[in-house]
Amino acid sequence: MPLKTIPPLSRRTLLRALGSGAVFGGLAGCGVPAAYVRPGDRAAADLSATDRRLIWANWPLYIDTDDEDQARRPTLEGFQKRTGVSVDYVEEINDNDEFFGKISPALMNHQSTGRDLIVISDWMCARFVRLGWVQEMDRARQPNVTEYLDPQLRSPAFDPGRKCTVPWQSGITGIAYNRRRTGREIRQVSDLWASDLKGRVTLLSGLDEAFALLMQGNGVDITQWTADDFHTVCDQVEEQVSRGQIRRFTGNDYIKDLSSGDVLACQAYSGDVIQLQADDPDIEFVVPEGGAELWAESLMIPDLARHKANAEWLIDYYYDPEVAAELAAWVNYVCPVPAAQEVLASAKDEETAALAENPLIFPDAELRGRLAVARDITSAERVEFGKRWNGIAGL
Repeated sequence: MPLKTIPPLSRRTLLRALGSGAVFGGLAGCGVPAAYVRPGDRAAADLSATDRRLIWANWPLYIDTDDEDQARRPTLEGFQKRTGVSVDYVEEINDNDEFFGKISPALMNHQSTGRDLIVISDWMCARFVRLGWVQEMDRARQPNVTEYLDPQLRSPAFDPGRKCTVPWQSGITGIAYNRRRTGREIRQVSDLWASDLKGRVTLLSGLDEAFALLMQGNGVDITQWTADDFHTVCDQVEEQVSRGQIRRFTGNDYIKDLSSGDVLACQAYSGDVIQLQADDPDIEFVVPEGGAELWAESLMIPDLARHKANAEWLIDYYYDPEVAAELAAWVNYVCPVPAAQEVLASAKDEETAALAENPLIFPDAELRGRLAVARDITSAERVEFGKRWNGIAGL
């Protein structure tokens, strides 16, 4: 499978300075009346029955396209044909904080965002849920979600039972390295600090992207990490920066460094590495012995969306194992629909069928035992933690 062009910013975003994240994080924590929306004020009259359409905002390169015509999106066309609902699909999300700043004025002022469905990282979803900026979904319209959603993703701390969010895709933050260039294996976070890798290691620049894996390297249970755990990691990273071990902090641009050989080992995302391996089989992805973070980017229906039922219908369509398999074969991230594995395994195309055996798309029981979903950074913690991490990462 050819390596797709990947945008310079990570889909899981790099958190910039303090920016809007700190400002609005504070609003969530102190309960500013203009920010929080009460449950009774979140819904608008749903036009779905008479207006058969919806507007969906997503990240670039995050849905299947036709090999011969990149403007065509086969699974989305399938939904429109099956339901008669037209979808205005907009690839407008390049950074979680940037998008938050774009739509937050409307949500704070109890106005429609003009979008029926959005996809953002779960750590940002947590902020929306706390602010009351998303609507609870009607699971009666979503039997596929009820039946097929990955059990490991069903109940994050910020949204117990996934009442307001449904994973679009999932992934693993681990370590990528070039086995041929290192001449040895890398198996744990502490291996990144070896002297023979000095100046040829990168870490992810975003606080929310980087911290969990580093904590797991210290044996921390990231489902219930503490402030002390966070500051211990910061102390360790500061030491490695001072001794020149870390070349730089990156977004998705670690890909080009790893491919060129400028970097020998780095924090990385599972889906990116699967695509890199198509061109260079010496690149390996490691879920460290101490574990790795399982994350998701999720679908949400914002307040006052005018086509809520249509959006719920589309979400459930993507949880049909046949559809989920088609999407998984293109994006190569962890599929949130484990039942899609059997569908891919039965594919006539050998390359497609082989994806069913890839543990970075369908983790097996042993791998799942080393994956954990990190508790999110609370609004009360974000300003302090963001300031310290961004100072280390140079943001």
